[in-house]
Amino acid sequence: MNQTSRASLMKALGPGLLVACAAIGGSHLVWSTRAGAEFGWQLVGLVLLANLFKYPFFLYGQKYTAATGESLLAGYQRRGNLFVYIFLAINILTGIINIAGVSMLSAALLAGFGLEALPLPQLTVLIMIGCAVFIFLGHYRLLDGMAKLVVIVLTVSTLAALLLAIGEGPVMQPGFEPPSPWTWASFGFLIMLMGWMPAPLDLSAWSSLWMFSRERQTGHRATVGETLIDFHLGYFMAVALAMVFLALGALVMYGSGERFSPSGIAFSNQLIELYSRNIGAWSYGLILFAAFVTMLSTSLTCVDGYPRALAACTTLLAPKLLPAFTRVHQAWILIAVIGASAIVLGYVQNLLQLLGFAAIISFITSPILAVINFLVMSGDNVPPEHRPGPILKLLSWVGILFFFGMTAGFIYAEFLLD
Repeated sequence: MNQTSRASLMKALGPGLLVACAAIGGSHLVWSTRAGAEFGWQLVGLVLLANLFKYPFFLYGQKYTAATGESLLAGYQRRGNLFVYIFLAINILTGIINIAGVSMLSAALLAGFGLEALPLPQLTVLIMIGCAVFIFLGHYRLLDGMAKLVVIVLTVSTLAALLLAIGEGPVMQPGFEPPSPWTWASFGFLIMLMGWMPAPLDLSAWSSLWMFSRERQTGHRATVGETLIDFHLGYFMAVALAMVFLALGALVMYGSGERFSPSGIAFSNQLIELYSRNIGAWSYGLILFAAFVTMLSTSLTCVDGYPRALAACTTLLAPKLLPAFTRVHQAWILIAVIGASAIVLGYVQNLLQLLGFAAIISFITSPILAVINFLVMSGDNVPPEHRPGPILKLLSWVGILFFFGMTAGFIYAEFLLD
């Protein structure tokens, strides 16, 4: 790769890494770690399967924009305004809930710095307000820079904790009977795990929109090849870290008799202790800071990403508002933060309850978004060489059937099973 090509690639990198940053904070710290802590190594295959089946639909988000020069949501509109309305409705529902969930975990970690006296709901609202102000002032540039730094810090600290945990060996107590995840009673947890693994599927539209922000920042429009490198770098990093977090939970908590607390602050303390008990007590403050910054960056990407997608839908449906896109985006940020604040202040009793509900909603909307993404990427406006080939087509249809099947199983387990 010559110097010019390398410089162009560096300008293209960013949107894929932002999606990875959002994934690592939500699904990995919470669901991957819990999967290992509660079921050991039994869910490795399911985690990999969820990442595999979501792969093509996340890929289509960035590849469509690189191939056509328009956003994935503009591709939705080519199929009819109904698709845009469907995405708009899903994003309003999932966006407000997910912003509330990840911000509450951020607040629980922040409380570890000696802020336990401030009630968690109020601290969560302050986090969301701070994220909104940050985005209003810094826009994409600060968001992009923070994401890259956070991914590096958390990756290094997590790998260090894992290597030390491997050296210590498993903590399984004598007489421990491994629970099986393959029961109807555990089906809800499996759906939660896959809902945010590696991230909610609606994030596929975010990376498409972030590509335009990156282009405005650098003055460089990414080629399809550069976009694929950015996407795969972020996606495979998210997959690898999902395995690392699962392994950490399996090595440090599985069979120990310890379970995660539903209380936000207690839950966050347990997460940090997973690291510090292996690296050493001296590292508690460092790991707490890394985990908090990771979750804060996830909160930032959610407070930016969901309203950005909602603003894009709004301007597609009302083109006269397009020149005022920034203001529309800011308006949706305010709406999302107010809605998420209402959920946190009025309806949530514990952190895991909120995170679980958010993950379930994210999964059961996955088959709908998967179908739309596949149809859009297969459209006549996409150059033939960039449409899904035989392998991607097969993987897409198998993934869609998997999402529908698991959603039907969840409905049966939750509402029809005696």
